Amino acid sequence: MNRRRFLASALVVTGGLGLVPTIQKGNTMSDSELTIHQNWQSYLPADFSGSLSLEPIKMSRDEWRDKLSSAAFDVLRKDGTERPGSSPLDNQHDRGVFACAGCGLPLFTSSMKFDSGTGWPSFFTHIPGHLTTKKDFKLIWPRTEYHCTRCAGHQGHVFDDGPQPTKERWCNNGVALSFIPSDSA
Repeated sequence: MNRRRFLASALVVTGGLGLVPTIQKGNTMSDSELTIHQNWQSYLPADFSGSLSLEPIKMSRDEWRDKLSSAAFDVLRKDGTERPGSSPLDNQHDRGVFACAGCGLPLFTSSMKFDSGTGWPSFFTHIPGHLTTKKDFKLIWPRTEYHCTRCAGHQGHVFDDGPQPTKERWCNNGVALSFIPSDSA
């Protein structure tokens, strides 16, 4: 058995015994988080022309390749990761909405953003129903990967080292997002 296979086996076994840390989701929402979730549409500009429909978008790989930049295609359609510190959205602090670069579905508001120091835009929560999660074992260690509900575009990973009130860090690839400023920046 080679070293990589041994390490992978050991992590799977220890994960099965509950020794690998997992993200703990609370069943209750704080008042401040509830307010953030209820008011997310107030961050959209009055003339917002995008769709808020959660109806899945079906496009071929070639259609996505034609629509997206090569960097966005790599992240959104091939589950890639951009270089840390490469996105101007990491330093975006104006009032507005961060939407999926693939389909325009709003995913986060500026009030959900915080500076994680990681080099990627990070959020402590997201707009309910707009993201789906799944386990990712690409780096052997299990992580929670998340995707846009509407176009299934890969956005990033969620970790349990964020600030209150959720203690979550939704670490997003900036190239997978677009920023829509609100009317009052």
